[in-house]
Amino acid sequence: MRRRIHPVAATGGVVVAGFGALYLAGLLLTGDEIPEDTSVRGVDIGGLSQSEARRKLDERLGTSATGPLTVKIGDRTDTVDPRPAGLAFDAGATADRAVRGGSDPITVIGGLFGAGGGAVEPVVRLDEDKTRTALEKLAEKHEREVRDGAISFVSGEPKPVLPRDGQTLNVDASVGVLHSAYLAAEPTPANLPIREKAPRIGAAETERAMNEFARPAMSGPVTLTTGGKRITITPAVLGEHLKMRPDADGRLVPELDGKALTEDPAVAAPLAAATGEAVEAELRLDGNRVEAVTAGEPGREVTADSVTEAVLPLLTKDGAAARTGEVATKLTQPKVTRENLDELGLKEKMSSFTVDFEPAEYRTKNIGRAVELINGSVVMPDETWSFNRTVGERTKENGFVDGTIILNDQYAKAAGGGVSAVATTVFNAVFFAGVKPVEYGAHSFYIERYPEGREATVAWGSLDLRFTNDSGNAIYILAESTDSSVTITFLGTKKYDKVEAVQGPRTNVKEPGTRPGKSEECQPQTPLEGFDVTVERVFHSNGEEVKREPFHTRYTPRDKVTCD
Repeated sequence: MRRRIHPVAATGGVVVAGFGALYLAGLLLTGDEIPEDTSVRGVDIGGLSQSEARRKLDERLGTSATGPLTVKIGDRTDTVDPRPAGLAFDAGATADRAVRGGSDPITVIGGLFGAGGGAVEPVVRLDEDKTRTALEKLAEKHEREVRDGAISFVSGEPKPVLPRDGQTLNVDASVGVLHSAYLAAEPTPANLPIREKAPRIGAAETERAMNEFARPAMSGPVTLTTGGKRITITPAVLGEHLKMRPDADGRLVPELDGKALTEDPAVAAPLAAATGEAVEAELRLDGNRVEAVTAGEPGREVTADSVTEAVLPLLTKDGAAARTGEVATKLTQPKVTRENLDELGLKEKMSSFTVDFEPAEYRTKNIGRAVELINGSVVMPDETWSFNRTVGERTKENGFVDGTIILNDQYAKAAGGGVSAVATTVFNAVFFAGVKPVEYGAHSFYIERYPEGREATVAWGSLDLRFTNDSGNAIYILAESTDSSVTITFLGTKKYDKVEAVQGPRTNVKEPGTRPGKSEECQPQTPLEGFDVTVERVFHSNGEEVKREPFHTRYTPRDKVTCD
């Protein structure tokens, strides 16, 4: 039985067949020719073959396709090189798209009746990995940290630090934006998306802090009173130790470093004069027993907290009278008094050593000054004593004069020359007291007036003489000098019955050379061999040797220096 075909179905089949025929006819008639009135970014390629269109597009759009692409990142402008960024214009694929609309049936059929053409979007190839790499470099380059508003104090003047938004390039969102902007119809900068972060301390809070605190704080000096004395602190000194920091509520509040202010030379000296440190009892030996010459006196000191508490309220006041206030002090007791000698174990001579030297005005002056600063030092159990910290820098301001020192293996002139005689004497007092040396160093070449391997020198900022009091009791240092000698005595409680030195022979002996000295301020120098030597510190208790401790010293040859 023959099936009948519905008329509508028959008509639909004819339409499909006709559409296909028209499409095939369009393909055969147009071939690879670009429809009339076809353009790519304003370049007319209508009527050209695919290969001709590709060449023309390369010539006309190729240069702009490889040129730098301008981008904006927040308020900054930069450029991106397309090729390294994974962006490329595909002229061939664009020409193929233009031919028959890239084989789009409607466009192909339209070409049979004179229709088609129009603007064709360029084909852009994107290597996303390269694009991300380029954007990450841009992000790093243009990363801007958020900056809170702040206030600094410079030479007694308040300086506001303006707040600033932070910005970070959004790399993920920028990939598509950069792709779209490449070969865009309008060559405008591509606005790459960013993430912004607002400062916690804004301009309004910064201005408030300037008006309410910073400007009044620097409007004039403040004056502290104690013990009938007045200590004036200038804005410049105050500003060195004053800051404004944000609190938990995001407000700028003042912060004064009372410790640093108290230790500032401009404040420390007048404070010390107005208060006064505790005075240690003065001790001496009566035979081999220790006795107190004076009782010791309490002192008063100003603490960092008391300075902070006194100064801060004055900073927002107006006028000299309102900016004056009293600073609290606290009573301090001396470490050593007549009453606590037994308690501290200060009962006998632990050791004593004397170094003789050739009289010279500079030696007498410098050695006497160092002795003055060391005498009466109290070293409590387990404390470490420092020569440099106790004596201070050897400067004219500290009471020292120019003298002969050893510099670069030859004699030279400098402030504090001769102080090594005191260092050597202290070292030997440490040695024979049996306490622990922590830092020490011998002269570079041997000096005949000192014991071999048992001498020390010091240099400010590079070499100190330090020992730790491991005797179990306090140590009191007696220091005295004459025009030709210096003596250091340790008072305390002996840890050992006896400590002695056993010196070994000189080894690794090296002969000195001869060299001319510098023409200016030449210091002549006699020759002396260099050598190594070991000295053992031998400890005795209950009549028996309990241990030995070696001290190794290497001396370089002392060359003969002529000043002819």
